[in-house]
Amino acid sequence: MRYSLYVILSLIVVSCQSKVDPHSCGSAWIGGQIVNPKTDHVVISHNRNTSDTVYLDERNFFRYQIKAADPGLYYFQHFEFQALFVEPGDSIMLRVNTLEFDESLTYTGPGSAKNNFLTELFLLNESADQEILSFYNLNPDTFVKKMDSVRVQRQSFLNEFTKTHKTSEAFLEVANAAIDYAIFGKMELYIASNNKRQRYGEQREIPAAFFEYRKKMDLGHEDLRTYYPYFRCLGYYFDNLAFEAIEGTKEFNRMSFDHNWQKMDLIQAKITNDSLKQSLLKNTVINYFIHAENTEHMALILDKFNNYNQSSEDKKVIAELSEIALRLMPNQPLPDVELVSYENRNMSIQEVISRPTVLYFWSLDSPMHVKNIHQRVSELRGKYPEFDFIGINVDDQFKKWKRLVQHESYRTQHEFQFEDFEKAGMTLLINSINKTMLIDAHGTIIDPHTNIFSLDAEQKLLNYLNR
Repeated sequence: MRYSLYVILSLIVVSCQSKVDPHSCGSAWIGGQIVNPKTDHVVISHNRNTSDTVYLDERNFFRYQIKAADPGLYYFQHFEFQALFVEPGDSIMLRVNTLEFDESLTYTGPGSAKNNFLTELFLLNESADQEILSFYNLNPDTFVKKMDSVRVQRQSFLNEFTKTHKTSEAFLEVANAAIDYAIFGKMELYIASNNKRQRYGEQREIPAAFFEYRKKMDLGHEDLRTYYPYFRCLGYYFDNLAFEAIEGTKEFNRMSFDHNWQKMDLIQAKITNDSLKQSLLKNTVINYFIHAENTEHMALILDKFNNYNQSSEDKKVIAELSEIALRLMPNQPLPDVELVSYENRNMSIQEVISRPTVLYFWSLDSPMHVKNIHQRVSELRGKYPEFDFIGINVDDQFKKWKRLVQHESYRTQHEFQFEDFEKAGMTLLINSINKTMLIDAHGTIIDPHTNIFSLDAEQKLLNYLNR
């Protein structure tokens, strides 16, 4: 399950900028059906700039015309973002069930084959992630061979597609980028994994030849700047460059002040596309503020961001985020949000806190996480009876949530839902269901963002008990 903490949308006019023939642009259509819709509309955008908001009809269908379709990536948003490749003449109809977004997404109509291919490629890359986790323990040469094998498989998949489907230069650029930057991202994650080994003195020497792929990375691609594989890979890349800049003095910690300070300088110096630069800077600061625990460091990061990012809208968003993050510092009172109890009674979060408390979060969309986190909580309850462990469900399906709580025999007095997740999620800066908050008996924040599965979670509980 993925949550977007901020979705910044501004109205633009879609222009025709075909690389093949600037006079060949025509219209295209996007439409479809949303099963189990979460809102009454969808947003269709180009490079994440709003093109239009389109409302669902009584059957949860929508239809939208792009009058001058610029061949390339467009985005469909309904709770989650999904990239679509659109060209003039396309009439793409999609169907998606929000309960299983990626797995249920299908396309029909002219232009659908290209998008079904990209979706299947995305799912192939995501399904390979678990297997690739074990590859990070390999030596560098063996890891490169594994990645070369993955690339051959993905390229073969694309070649087979082009044999039976007519494809444009613009589509091939996106498809090849989806393959390349997924591989590049895994290479960067291998480097990050090796950097983390420094803590235990187990890091390996990575030969210079390993880094050759970085010469192929474009640090200012206009058409890919909002494409997830590309943007994610650049994030990994700058994390590693930031670590290299402070190596020898600090451990690898993506959430530290020193790391993010260096990362912002590197983005400013190396990224050649202004819009991409602003997005990477904004993303860096958002992630830092969500985990920040030092007000002086926050102020320094905010000043640097305001100097580097020229977007007044971005500055406004980050300033508002800074104010929220400051209210979540240790020793601050927990902001009050509304909960719904198992008995369907609205209550303040402060009402349910009477002892030192661990707040954890879960979603029906992530069944494995539901199982794992409740097993972890059961274990911690036995070891730390001095704490209450309160689970908060982030979904908006009360009956389905209640049935699961009853079926699994969870402690109903310690299970709640947010009355309004969107509002509560912003108030508490919940960017991940792995987030955990430690609160004292008086409703004061001890730690605003522990991970209950992390190695130091228990140490934080012990530190509080022994202080």
